[in-house]
Amino acid sequence: MITADLRDKTLLITGGASGIGLATARLFAACGARVAVNDLPGNPRLAEAVGEIEAAGGSALAAPGDVGDPAQAGEVVVGAARALGRLDYLINNAAMAHTNRPIPPAELDALDEEFWSKVLGLNLVGPFRCTRAAAPFLKQARGAVVNTASMAAYGLPGSSMVYGASKAALVNLTLNLSRALGPEVRVNAVAPGFIRTPWTARFGPNWEELSLRQSVLQRVGTPEDIAETMLFLCAGAAFMTGQTLLVHGGG
Repeated sequence: MITADLRDKTLLITGGASGIGLATARLFAACGARVAVNDLPGNPRLAEAVGEIEAAGGSALAAPGDVGDPAQAGEVVVGAARALGRLDYLINNAAMAHTNRPIPPAELDALDEEFWSKVLGLNLVGPFRCTRAAAPFLKQARGAVVNTASMAAYGLPGSSMVYGASKAALVNLTLNLSRALGPEVRVNAVAPGFIRTPWTARFGPNWEELSLRQSVLQRVGTPEDIAETMLFLCAGAAFMTGQTLLVHGGG
């Protein structure tokens, strides 16, 4: 596990109560950062995640709210920044597939208006809302933003064409936000391949087996693999902005 000295730094991570988000919150807290963990209001995993981080000796607080809701996203960010006292890093990790099975491209009728609205509202507009609200705090701290994209952004298999489109657009948004917030704030993204989490388990073992066969490294990714990349993009990568790193084991 890579590490860094983040004892004077703070982080807000959306979708942080499980999977990649929780692994990232744990890693930043283990490096000394004070971490605000966001997830949906009423999700019992949010309080559990904060408790786990604190039990391990880290500093964490809950920042509940639906960042897919335009009325809540800004409030989550501003509230977390004020509670932390400053904001050095924002990780836009919250996302949804809005399906319990992969939807083949030919199933156009399964992708109705509500499907598009839900997925784009959280996966694409959500990161924009949060970054816009965080911009003044991040500029003051000369901080960094990391967006969670996906290998689906590059035409590799995803849960649906809508999900892939949302993540492809997020890659473009990352580039343009880097131009909007530079030079004070760096903005980059991570595009994970298949990562073994409760979120991906819904697609069944065949999905994991396919990813394993295609991987040059011949193993399934873990949330910790992505957390390390996010730490690099926040605490290091000082001359990198507007970039998206594909982290999928090769293929």
